[in-house]
Amino acid sequence: MKKKLLKITAFVLLLFLGILVVAPFFLEAKIGDLIKTNVNNSIHGSLDFKEADLSLIRSFPNAELTLNHVILLSEKGIFKGDTLFKSKSISLKMGLMELFNGGGSTIGITNLTLDRAVLSLKTERNAETNFDIVKKEESHAPRQNTGGMTFSLETYELLDSEVNYQDYSSGLFFQLSELNHGGAGDLSLDKSELSTKSTALISFTASNVHYLNKTKLQLEAILGIDLKTNTYSILENTGYLNKLPLNFNGFVKNLDKGQQVSLKFSTPTSDFDNFLAIFPERYLQDIEEVKTTGKFSLKGEVDGIFDENHIPSFILQMSAKDASLHYPNLPNSISDINLKLEIKNQSGLTEETSIDLEKASFAIDQDRFELTANLTDLLGNTRVLGQLLCNVDLENISKAYPLPDGQDLKGILNANIAASFDMASLKKEEYENTALDGFIKVKDLKYKSTYFNKSLTVSKALMNLSSSKVSLNSMKGGLGNTDFTVDGTIYNFLGYMFNEEEVKGSFKLSSDTFDIGDFVTKSDAKAAEAKKKSAEPMTSLTEERIQVPAFLNCIVEAEANKLIYDNLILKNVSGKLKIADEKVELLDVQSNLYEGVVKLNGFANTKGDASVFSMKLHMKNLNLEDSFKKMEFFRVLAPMAKALEGKLNSEIEVSGALKEDFTPDLGTISGNMLSELYALKINPKDAKILNALNARLSFIEVEEFDLQTLKTVFSFENGRVTVKPFTLNYRDIGMTVEGSHTFDQKLNYKMQMEVPTKYLGREVNSLMSSIGDKELENFRLPVNATVGGTYKELQVDTDLSSSIKELSSRLVEVQKQKLIKKGSEKTGKLLADVLKDKNRGEDSLNSTESKTLELTDALEGVLSNSKKEKDSTSNIGKDDAQPGLSKKAKGLLGNILGAPKEKSNSSDTNKDSTN
Repeated sequence: MKKKLLKITAFVLLLFLGILVVAPFFLEAKIGDLIKTNVNNSIHGSLDFKEADLSLIRSFPNAELTLNHVILLSEKGIFKGDTLFKSKSISLKMGLMELFNGGGSTIGITNLTLDRAVLSLKTERNAETNFDIVKKEESHAPRQNTGGMTFSLETYELLDSEVNYQDYSSGLFFQLSELNHGGAGDLSLDKSELSTKSTALISFTASNVHYLNKTKLQLEAILGIDLKTNTYSILENTGYLNKLPLNFNGFVKNLDKGQQVSLKFSTPTSDFDNFLAIFPERYLQDIEEVKTTGKFSLKGEVDGIFDENHIPSFILQMSAKDASLHYPNLPNSISDINLKLEIKNQSGLTEETSIDLEKASFAIDQDRFELTANLTDLLGNTRVLGQLLCNVDLENISKAYPLPDGQDLKGILNANIAASFDMASLKKEEYENTALDGFIKVKDLKYKSTYFNKSLTVSKALMNLSSSKVSLNSMKGGLGNTDFTVDGTIYNFLGYMFNEEEVKGSFKLSSDTFDIGDFVTKSDAKAAEAKKKSAEPMTSLTEERIQVPAFLNCIVEAEANKLIYDNLILKNVSGKLKIADEKVELLDVQSNLYEGVVKLNGFANTKGDASVFSMKLHMKNLNLEDSFKKMEFFRVLAPMAKALEGKLNSEIEVSGALKEDFTPDLGTISGNMLSELYALKINPKDAKILNALNARLSFIEVEEFDLQTLKTVFSFENGRVTVKPFTLNYRDIGMTVEGSHTFDQKLNYKMQMEVPTKYLGREVNSLMSSIGDKELENFRLPVNATVGGTYKELQVDTDLSSSIKELSSRLVEVQKQKLIKKGSEKTGKLLADVLKDKNRGEDSLNSTESKTLELTDALEGVLSNSKKEKDSTSNIGKDDAQPGLSKKAKGLLGNILGAPKEKSNSSDTNKDSTN
């Protein structure tokens, strides 16, 4: 009996476990469809999730349903398709047996967990919201229970979640990030208490003023919940804003339209330590060691109705009286701290919010700082009234407040500014309706930080402020080796400061020495040094590309006796810079460089995803040696020119992309260059191509080239420089040169020349003179050469085959014509004396024909030897029966190819190319 009972029990347990394992496979789809149907039928939106995972074992005796990758899209109005809510997962726990109830029954949710949820709420300028998606009931008739889910929560959690609210109509932004919140209680009761614990980072912005930026918020509270009246009360609680303790009490009640809010909060104590606790720790070093005196209080109240047209009235009051703080190990204190601030709205209309800063002041030693301000209609046509008084020895700041490591600040700052204006007048640029008066004066300022390599100094500066303009008078200063004097005018100072307008103005800058390197930040310098050490581009070292600030709209007239940029030293620089729309235009810029004059017009545009530039340069009388040795751009365009010493005139048009460090990307540049070189001297050591040509043609002497006037035209694009044909003169030989090379100095050039016979050696001239034809006196031999390889590893070739054939044919034809002519004249005499002097006539004819044969054999021997040298093919021409002719042929080949003249016992030949 017992065994039978045990078997039955085991069978039931196995059956039950089997149901727990198998049932989810049948119920997941049913429950997933049930959730989607119920939610989507009640909203103007679309709820979806990637999968539903049901477990009957994991949370036994409850069932647990997990929805993965949940997303809720709005389908209403202008927000159609916007993501209102998303979550990595949503887990729900419910009674196990409720899953097997019949149709029409509801499933009660006892636990809810949201992981990495993001709720994005928006209100557009027309007051339309993206979260008003719940469908309205068509009638008030009681609904029939058709099944679904109800919330009978006992616990709930939000893990690493985020809530965003953006109100474009009022300029409000509110965010809770890194939100972790949990609550426990029986929410199935009409009245219950919920124990909650929350941590988050809170941000709040209004009218572009950041009041809170990722400020730490902690709150432990017991909430009273009355489901019958829809009232939620704050009972016991402990809260912190950063380290500022706050107590809350009050309630929020849901109404048919809107909410009724009644909340109060305050600091539990009045010590000045509470004021320091507002600020993030990164702004206050060693805050635990700071000693404070004085009183501080913070309190506020919110009371009223929140609906589409109103906000609750509220008031926030903050005050400090006769307070001070003293950092350890610093000689001075910040004393006489007084603050009285009130932010309020009594009407319930958002635009009528006001801020009244009745007083904010402090002292360091004998230095004073005072500020008063009043802002009304904060979210409407904001009106501002304020005054600033300041008389501070900046060195005293470091004696009372610890500056960051590597930062030093000295100098005297005096300011007295009064302002009165409204935002509508600023937007319309009606500055006559504004009032601004005062000055800012700086003397003996010295500022050093870890950002710049050098210290910034300002010996004096005076800024006068008025409604129509702000004038900067004779600001004299320096940075590293750079000195500067700046005068200028800003025409819309208030618009720039308070209305996000561009800075519109004009400035004059003068300098004795202006070194661009002084303005390179340390991070830029490290990136540049790392790039030099690496063969690969290191674009990752620059976090973002240098861009012209979008807020600048001004003209700068500049002049400098000396401008230093990298290894360039420009003298007597003058010109205009027009800065607008993230673009810098250079207008009529002129300077002295390398003993010559450079004029420049162009622009650099950083707007958009990539920066580009375009320049036109006019150069006159620049020193050739310095230009091509010290300027990378010229070295890339004409690497061969560094061997020249003389003067350069040039017209250049160039455009392309700028790299992130604002230097040209040579791989993208394109343009044209017209150059006129007046070379007084060639440096044979650097004339690699001419030396290689001399090795092929012995009559070439590098020093004998005539470069007094050399004109060339370049074009460059996609990393290749193309040189149009130009003439290079060597004594009485004109060489036509054309071709191209890449920016990495891969060469492809052709040279054509016609060489007078006097350069071809004694053998050729002896043979030609023996013919005695005047037509041959001005004969020139065509010679072609090619230059390839790279500038470091040259390959120079000459092709003499066609030239030798032409010379051979020409000489043979001339000699034949002479023989025919002579033969005609002697025909009669030969016939008359044929019997008398037959043998002598034959000898004479044979003697003349012998000369022709000698010349023909010599030239054909040269041709044969030349081809043999180039392609190792079989000899071309007749066999040489006379040792003298062979010697002459070899001598002729040697002279043309540039080989050294052979000794009597030499039989070697030279190649027709140099690698």
